[in-house]
Amino acid sequence: MLSPGPAVVADSVVRHAGVTYWLERDGTTKTLVIDRAATRGFDGEVAGRTFRAPLTSANALALRTALPGLAPVKLGLATSVGFGDRLGLCTPGHVAALRAAGGQIKPVFAQQSIREMGRTGRTPRNVLDDATWGTFQGGWPGVVGADADHLHTTEDIDRCVEAGYSFYTLDPNDHVNPEAEHASPARCEELARALDWAALESSYEQFLSTYSGRTLDLENSAITLDDAALIRAMAKYGAALVQTLRLYRHLVATRRDFEFEVAVDETDYPTKPVEHVVILSELKRLGASPISFAPRFVGGFEKGVEYIGNLAELRDDFEVHAAIARVLGPYKLSLHSGSDKFSTYPLIAAATRGLVHLKTAGTSWAEALRVIARYDPELFRGVVALSIREFATNRQSYRLGCDVSAIPVRPRAAELDDLLTRPDSRQVLHVGYGAALRAYHDRLYECWTAHEDDLTEIIRDHFVKHLAPFAEWA
Repeated sequence: MLSPGPAVVADSVVRHAGVTYWLERDGTTKTLVIDRAATRGFDGEVAGRTFRAPLTSANALALRTALPGLAPVKLGLATSVGFGDRLGLCTPGHVAALRAAGGQIKPVFAQQSIREMGRTGRTPRNVLDDATWGTFQGGWPGVVGADADHLHTTEDIDRCVEAGYSFYTLDPNDHVNPEAEHASPARCEELARALDWAALESSYEQFLSTYSGRTLDLENSAITLDDAALIRAMAKYGAALVQTLRLYRHLVATRRDFEFEVAVDETDYPTKPVEHVVILSELKRLGASPISFAPRFVGGFEKGVEYIGNLAELRDDFEVHAAIARVLGPYKLSLHSGSDKFSTYPLIAAATRGLVHLKTAGTSWAEALRVIARYDPELFRGVVALSIREFATNRQSYRLGCDVSAIPVRPRAAELDDLLTRPDSRQVLHVGYGAALRAYHDRLYECWTAHEDDLTEIIRDHFVKHLAPFAEWA
């Protein structure tokens, strides 16, 4: 049977500086086409009056140079969403969801933590390049950011700076001391006095002198900083502040133009209002002002499922943290583990009045598995079985409350898609991405690329539900 030949991907067509660029698709193969025979910076070949180039990393960089809208920039205080595509295939669906949701949400299509990169076998440059091609294919007309997510080391910062990221999420969670949550006042003082105060350009006594008795007036309440709360806050977060400052100053030394976020969400206990005040006040005093802050909110933010907890308490928590961010900043509140927390979105969007960043990651992977369940049921069953077998390893560093024993090891055909909706099985599959990609990489990608339109439609429909509450405030 003869191939129908290459087809223009209509959304990709863009004209800039007198040159037209587009993608052509021939089966599962895509080619960049440019309406000029001689094109500086691209690797490819002349074909009549056009230039044809493969979708390589070098050509992604050349495209970001040629089309400035594809190059990551700082997004500032705009309402923003990070999409966290672990596959490098979902960005066209994310673009379609943004179009459908409307509003002026600013997207971060390139977002992946170093932890996730390790499990997927990708690099910071891979993630950025894949997002570039997906953004181009989807025809996104606005600016984009790129989030070097959950950075723990200066080496990881350097890799992301070299790749060209614009947004850096500094993660000092390993340095937060959970002992301070319930320690005696005497123990908290011991922990606080033992901090590296020189790194904070201060001392224990100077810290108390600066903040003791201070009142922070919010719109509808006030926070008074008493000595006991201040000391406990530093016992809990002081070492994390030292680490954050170390990472921030290293980032400054790279001379990269950047914005950054501080994330302390992956900790055992919620971030109290006084602790929020201390963390951000100290960072500001030291010249490090983040564009967004991700506290640990009350309740359960487990991966891939709805919020677990009292929504009224969460609303109150959002409101007090948002009020603090307006007074001390302004800066955005950042909602991590934000995948599928549909009940929380209207609450945080309203509390922050749009000064918010939503961060999702694994939900795109989970939704992409619906394509596998639909077109290759045996492969999907293999992914389910593998995710169950390796769950003890896969769950490390993730907060999960699922019951593996509730998942059928050999699901019937009628159950396959439902496994991606039921909380227990969705969580197990949500964190099984690394093992599944190692074992079945080629078969998975063959299915996704063969059914790309289905993948885009599934991702679009799922993300519209994430975006709609934020679009109202953007």
